Amino acid sequence: MTVTIRSLASKADKKAFIDLAYRLNRSDPNWVPPLRDEVNGLITPGKNPWFEHAEAQFFLAERGGKAVGRISAQVDRLVLEHMGAGLGQWGMLEAEDEVIARALLEAAEAWLRGRGMTRSMGPFSLGIWDEPGLLVEGHDHPPMVMMGHNNAAYQAWVEGAGYQGVKDLYTYDTAVTRPFPPLIERIVAAGEKNAKIRIRKVDKRRFDEEAALILSILNEAWSNNWGFIPLTDSEIAYAGKKLRPIVLEDMILVAEYEGEPVAFMMGLPDINEFIADLDGRLFPFGFVKLLWRLKRMRPKGGRVPLMGVVRKLHASRLASQLAFMMIEYIRRAGHGHYRIERAEVGWVLDDNAPMISIADAIGANRNRTYRIYEKAL
Repeated sequence: MTVTIRSLASKADKKAFIDLAYRLNRSDPNWVPPLRDEVNGLITPGKNPWFEHAEAQFFLAERGGKAVGRISAQVDRLVLEHMGAGLGQWGMLEAEDEVIARALLEAAEAWLRGRGMTRSMGPFSLGIWDEPGLLVEGHDHPPMVMMGHNNAAYQAWVEGAGYQGVKDLYTYDTAVTRPFPPLIERIVAAGEKNAKIRIRKVDKRRFDEEAALILSILNEAWSNNWGFIPLTDSEIAYAGKKLRPIVLEDMILVAEYEGEPVAFMMGLPDINEFIADLDGRLFPFGFVKLLWRLKRMRPKGGRVPLMGVVRKLHASRLASQLAFMMIEYIRRAGHGHYRIERAEVGWVLDDNAPMISIADAIGANRNRTYRIYEKAL
C-alpha cells in the first residue's frame, strides 16, 4: 500500500501528529508518555518562543488513510549563526517501519533544500535545549525528566538513510544513598573552609530573577561548546515558567566567589515517575494525581540536567571544587529531604573531558547515549 507524506493542514492533523507517538510506543514499557499539552505547546508558534527565531514544518505519513509516521523539519536562524550556514535540522521522528521512516526523512530533506540548506542534522525536538539526539544505548530503562526515548530500530533506519553520527551525548547514573568517595568529601570540606566561597540555594520567591541569573551563566559558560545555541530572553522566561512547579530550592544552587556568581547547578526531581501512568492526559483525573504527587514529592530518581561555570574559571581547580561542592549538596538534599535514591547527570558532550572526569570521580556509570546525525543534502 502506498505511503503518502503531507504537511499538517488542520487541527485534526495536529492532533494526529501528537497522538501517533502514544500509539506507536504504547507497548514499550520504558517509554514515558509526555503530557499532551506540553507537546502541543512545543510545536505551536505563539506558545513556544523558539519560533521567534526559527521555522518548522511538520509532516504526517499516511497509509490507507491512517497516520503511520511523523517528522519535523526546521531552520533556526540561531543555528545558522552559531553552527554554520546551510545547516537545517529534523526531529520528532516516529514511524511504523523503515520504508515510512525513509520517506519521512526524504520529505524533511526536500523541505530543507527548498530553504537553501546544504546539510541535514538531527534529531532535535525542536532545539538542542529540548530533546536532542537519538537514543542508541540505554533502551532498557525509562528516561528521566527532560530526556527522550525512542524505538531501538530507529538507529538502523536513520543510518540506512545515509546519516552518520557527529556527536554523542552521555548521561550518567549514580546512587545517592551513600556518600561520595573520600577524595570528593575532602575537596568539599576544603571548599567549606574557604571564606571566599558561598554556595546558596535559589530563592523561589524571586524565581524569575534567579532563572535569568542561572541561564545567563549558562549562556556564557557554554558558549564555546559544540552545538551551543544561546537562550533568548523570551526562552529564559518560558523555561522559568515551565520549571517553577517542579523547582526544589535546595536542589538548584548558585556558587559565588568573592561575592560574584560564577557557577550554578540544577537538580530536578524525576517528574517522569509522576506522569508515567497518565497517558499524557491531565483531565479528568490526571491533574489531581499529579498535584498530589508533586505535593508529596517522593520520587526515586533525580536528575542534574544543567550546570555551568563562567569561562574565566574553566580548567581551574576552583571550577572542579565548586562542581563537587554543589553536586554533594544536591545529593544531601535529594536523599535527605526527598528520599531520592538515584541521580542522573547529563547530558554530557562526548568530548567534555572535565565533566566526564567529575562523573567518574563520583562513581557514576554511563547509562544512556544519544547520538546526533548529519547528512549532506
